[in-house]
Amino acid sequence: MTGASTHPLPSLPLAGLVVLITGAASGIGAATALEVVSQGGIAVLVDCDEAPLRQTAQQCAQGTLCFVADVTELPAMLDVVAQTLSVHHRLDVVFANAGVAAFGPVAHVDPQAWQRCVEVNVFGVFNTVRAALPALVKHQGYVLINASVSSFAHPPAMSAYAASKAAVEAMGNVLRLELAAHQVGVGVMYAGWVRTPLVEEGALHPGFVRLRATMPAFLNQETSAQDTARVIVRAMSKRQRSLFIPGWLRILFALRSLLHLPFAERELLKAAPDMEQSYLDGLASEGALASSFGPRERERTLARAKQKNK
Repeated sequence: MTGASTHPLPSLPLAGLVVLITGAASGIGAATALEVVSQGGIAVLVDCDEAPLRQTAQQCAQGTLCFVADVTELPAMLDVVAQTLSVHHRLDVVFANAGVAAFGPVAHVDPQAWQRCVEVNVFGVFNTVRAALPALVKHQGYVLINASVSSFAHPPAMSAYAASKAAVEAMGNVLRLELAAHQVGVGVMYAGWVRTPLVEEGALHPGFVRLRATMPAFLNQETSAQDTARVIVRAMSKRQRSLFIPGWLRILFALRSLLHLPFAERELLKAAPDMEQSYLDGLASEGALASSFGPRERERTLARAKQKNK
């Protein structure tokens, strides 16, 4: 009798599954890509920031596919899916995660920044899912949409972000009904504060800092991108219809109809004039683009403008 175990080793949760992730260069997307690979999956990475995207791909595994693409362009996403299928011959999971935030009161926010936020966060999700659907239907796959807690909690100066996240939450709920007969699972993700470059850039804006100051300590707690990624990959393996990060947000979700009653908005009403003034101060000193976007999206906007004027 040898000492070897007679029980087969359990397979990894995502063994052999091809997982396409948008917004994969940093934050939640990058952490999820690494977690996918650690759980046996094959990550396919998409982002518009080339250098950090390729760095993430190198950390995943040799030969990891990565595509520099703008999710707001449907032809680009169709090409990403076509190239993925030409290499891996299947697509099992899509994580529509790419997103940006625009900050500022509706009366003063830069209109182009507001529009860009909606284009990335709404049309980007649509383009990603639309491009991938034929392959997902063929392989009875799974779609996960990053809707954020902002889909049902709508603070001042965040109209573009809140509106876009509410829209993709609705899109996910509709997709779940449409795709059930095709055995394609659909999940909607509701995350609070996650330590990502997007949140770190928000801390540079006095109005954003004032917003967070209205919240009690338990609502201000941050989750690491790595812990968030572990919850996401577990949801992928179980094809969950909803996931909350941290888990107690499901209680807030259940009480969402109360969040915009007068008693719940009291602190936000006090903060709104301060946030508007801080935005106007930034507008006067830095200009509309700097006041409405964080540094990374500001650089992307300037690069797109430069390319367009060539």
